Amino acid sequence: MDDKLKKMLETKGIALVSINKDGSPHLIAVAYAKVVDDKIIITDNFMKTTNENIKRHPMILLAVWNDEFEGYRIEGTAEYYNDGKWLEFVKSLKENDGLPAKGAIVVTPKKIVRLS
Repeated sequence: MDDKLKKMLETKGIALVSINKDGSPHLIAVAYAKVVDDKIIITDNFMKTTNENIKRHPMILLAVWNDEFEGYRIEGTAEYYNDGKWLEFVKSLKENDGLPAKGAIVVTPKKIVRLS
């Protein structure tokens, strides 16, 4: 993962697609993420369907782009944590002040495709 992608992930909105129980896609917008050791950490503040989907089927897709419409698609697997070090990590983020930070989604990228 290059520095340009890391910066986009930490400063731009992200589209996250998980897989519903019936196999259909479920798309949400994520306000921000953090990159730690080439893993993408996303806070669950208000998610319900997405975290249920990840617990059932870990494959996800992310898309992120900048103001010049340069972007990336990230295919990966996700794990959901509602306790432990990853939950403590997201609770400690200043971006989550005043928000529930009820879980952490840890994405391990498997394939990164440049979209522009």
